[in-house]
Amino acid sequence: MSLTTPPKAVKKPHSVTHHGITVTDDYAWLRDPGYPEVKDGAILAHLAAENAWFESRMAGQQDRIDALFKEMRARIKEADKSVPQKDGDYLYWIEFEEGAEYKKWWRRPVAGGPDELILDEVALAEGHDYFRLGAIAVSNDGKLLAWSVDDNGSERFTARIKVIATGEVLPDEIPGTLSSLVWVGHDKGLVYSLANEQWRTDNARLHWLGQPISSDVELYHEDDEGFRVGASLSANEEWLIIGTSDHETSEVRLVPAADPLAVPLLVKPRQTGVEYDVDLTGETLFVHANDTHENFRLATAPLADPGNWTTLIEGTDEFYLTGFDLFRDFYVTEGRVRGLDRIEVRYYDDPARVEPIAFPEASFLAGLGDNPEWAVSTLRLSYESMVSPASVLDYDVAAQTLTTLKVQEIPSGYDASLYATERLEIAARDGTKIPVSVVYRKDRASGGPLHLYGYGAYGISTDPGFSTTRLSLVDRGFAYAIAHIRGGDDLGRAWYKAGKLERRTNTFNDFVDVAKGLIECGFTQAGKISISGGSAGGELMGAVINSDPALWGAVVAHVPFVDVLATMLDPTLPLTPGEWPEWGNPIEDPAAFALIRSYSPYDQVKAQAYPPLLVTAGLNDPRVTYWEPAKWVARLRELKTDDNELLLKTNMGAGHGGKSGRFESLKETAEEFAFILWQLGVEG
Repeated sequence: MSLTTPPKAVKKPHSVTHHGITVTDDYAWLRDPGYPEVKDGAILAHLAAENAWFESRMAGQQDRIDALFKEMRARIKEADKSVPQKDGDYLYWIEFEEGAEYKKWWRRPVAGGPDELILDEVALAEGHDYFRLGAIAVSNDGKLLAWSVDDNGSERFTARIKVIATGEVLPDEIPGTLSSLVWVGHDKGLVYSLANEQWRTDNARLHWLGQPISSDVELYHEDDEGFRVGASLSANEEWLIIGTSDHETSEVRLVPAADPLAVPLLVKPRQTGVEYDVDLTGETLFVHANDTHENFRLATAPLADPGNWTTLIEGTDEFYLTGFDLFRDFYVTEGRVRGLDRIEVRYYDDPARVEPIAFPEASFLAGLGDNPEWAVSTLRLSYESMVSPASVLDYDVAAQTLTTLKVQEIPSGYDASLYATERLEIAARDGTKIPVSVVYRKDRASGGPLHLYGYGAYGISTDPGFSTTRLSLVDRGFAYAIAHIRGGDDLGRAWYKAGKLERRTNTFNDFVDVAKGLIECGFTQAGKISISGGSAGGELMGAVINSDPALWGAVVAHVPFVDVLATMLDPTLPLTPGEWPEWGNPIEDPAAFALIRSYSPYDQVKAQAYPPLLVTAGLNDPRVTYWEPAKWVARLRELKTDDNELLLKTNMGAGHGGKSGRFESLKETAEEFAFILWQLGVEG
């Protein structure tokens, strides 16, 4: 049945006062006081009405959605498997069967023998609308498997353990985890972290196999509510590394993996603004830290004096050192130069010997793949670009040669020669040059439609990788552009800092200025630009439609973080205390309050014409709670002066990532692209 009018949320007066300023919020009632359980009938009825409106308005696009989904699915090799990788006595790989939403995990002995199915995600997902594998870890002796599963999108995972040879699932069951699973104590113990009531991992815990969960030992507890705890093994698997950090400060402790109850060794006490991570070889500690340069240095220290750091590789403005990996005979550094990936092999006995790995294209995405073993002579790498499908490579360290093991197969066909990619620099309003990666068909008409994607937060880069779904826009005449705006770390740590806290608005301005620059370059025209972003990228969408609504022809905001002020004022929410270093603390700081209020998309909605907008939410989302997009859409419906589409789709059984499964998630992308094509008037 076709509905004729969109739902209109009732207004219930509500206000809060901070620093002498009163903020009103007539839609605050959309937050269920019982969250994370949502049982309020009026709230559920409103979300259902919005979903019904979404279905009604998109019904006329169903043929296009079906066609998009069909072509997207046709680009995926349904029966597919990864390149096997050796880890100890076994070769491990994952495999998708024809038509399967989820994968199966396999192994076989290196010495020969039958294939073993060690984990079947298809079977585990059966009967669930949502399924996500969290962690998976084979014990060091290869006999046991630990894994964790989230079956509702809440990102609280239940961990289980089984005997691989027999398939017997042990009675040990650990609910509420949010972490990796690390085998210690000669495979008799498992280290994990629980999510507390506020969805924060403030702990590292030890479970002894066969013992009740109530007897598990807390190895470390974090008292600062803004910090999160995680655990891993050193590369040589001799040490348990327990780290705790927020967005700008970290601290690490070491525990012998064979004796996890030993007194932890603190590497160096936390110092605000200093981030570091570590690994070990023998009695030498390697430290990746930003204490002397914001782009990080690599230092060493004796295990006996772990806080005494001696520089091995100086931090520089030119090279952004993002990480390192230790192996028995050499080590590898990863980083970026002018925003492009760089991988270098280095040697313990000859610090001056540096061997960069060369790649064929001018703009690409490359990194270390799965390299689980300590003693190796070959490195597994991943490689792709905006026109080159994902590849798995092996790099022979001694010979310095690359061998391609697998190239992503596109069953429906793909001819890279039809496409071109460019890396542009567009000046922002303050003169800063913003990198932009663009891909398009060589036969595309100038000035046609363009899709612009952005994120710009948390120091997370947006990489110029390959996408099969993107082709559905590019093959219909779109140019597809990625704006490498400030707030990400695409050009180093300074790039990140230039888009956070008091400089947050640079992120929004950069995105708008990139769009205007692409128009000036002749790529497109105002009103022919579709844009999308999710989470903090959804905040970006909200900010730029408030500031420059006429630029955009269609907007998609996924699980958008748009109620920034109210969320940062509520320390009971899962992420808030840990987010203050990113956005500022408006509870204590009047300047932070004023700044956040000045750009918070929900607070800045006004009576003006807005572009067509599709918004998504997840009822079980612990990161961006469902009421943020719901409130935002309600206020937009109240104040906007246009008749453009405004649609809200809430996944009632999913969380931050939307639907699970490789094909189910494609359906949502097909809906998104159908909305964009519809609103921009693009045929096909």
